[in-house]
Amino acid sequence: MRWRSRIVAAMIVALPLLAGLPCTAAADPYQDGAGAYAAGDYARALRVWRPLGNRGHPGAQYNMGVLYAKGRGVARDEARAANWYSKSAIQGYVNAQYNLGLSYYHGRGVPRSYAKALKWFRAAAAQGYAGAEYNLGVMYSQGQGVETDQLVAVKWFRKSAAQGFASAQFNLGIKYKYGHGVPRDPVEAVNWFRKAARLGNPYAQYNLGFMYFMGRGVAQDYGEAMAWYRKSATQGYSSAQYNLGVMYDEGRGVARDLVKAYLWYSIAGDNGVRAGRQNKAKVAAEMRPAQIAEAGNLARSWKHPPARD
Repeated sequence: MRWRSRIVAAMIVALPLLAGLPCTAAADPYQDGAGAYAAGDYARALRVWRPLGNRGHPGAQYNMGVLYAKGRGVARDEARAANWYSKSAIQGYVNAQYNLGLSYYHGRGVPRSYAKALKWFRAAAAQGYAGAEYNLGVMYSQGQGVETDQLVAVKWFRKSAAQGFASAQFNLGIKYKYGHGVPRDPVEAVNWFRKAARLGNPYAQYNLGFMYFMGRGVAQDYGEAMAWYRKSATQGYSSAQYNLGVMYDEGRGVARDLVKAYLWYSIAGDNGVRAGRQNKAKVAAEMRPAQIAEAGNLARSWKHPPARD
């Protein structure tokens, strides 16, 4: 399977703590706003944070952006959210720099601009923000706002991965798997897939399963392949769901089980894998009506949103 790197979805942290700024516990209005937000009283949080933001408090400005972006205590307004993020970002507030980068990357509340997204991701990355480091890796990998440069992409993925950012670890695995910006090295690919898989990344889990299935960078082990495919499949990743169907269908790493093969082919097919629908029909030809009914009931009772491809 060919993979593309992906920009991380907006990682809005609603209640940042302001390192280095004085705080008087319950008497601090900023913390009063934080308490109101935590209690779900967004209107009160808005009333507390707005005047603080107008007076230049970067944390309050950032949180005003979050409230407008999420529509909490106020009508959702991406333009006002970006405006508040900008006020905070120019004061060096890292979460605001990151979210402002996302605003420009996606064109939320501001005209889409990869150049400005890069500017703010770089600012956040300079402060060690792992998500910004990852997004810089993606943009260099895909040539968004810059010339494609796999070496630079690997540099940023590596910085982010060193902080335990699973998506960066997964992408490093992909770089080593295919030899993009680094020498092709299946052993090192497995190493990074495993790190990300243990953190719950479904794409890394799938790829680690594939490496075990094929015996690339690791001794072939159908049992391990099955275990990692299952972890990915239960998070909604359709390719892993399909491969589980294949393993039950062919009896690899497990006794052949047509009911479970039908189940996973059916789930994969419902998530858009055409081969899943085709193989479900093939195994159905070997099954008794009671088995088809059982597998169908299991498939209908299985609920999980598809993982983003």
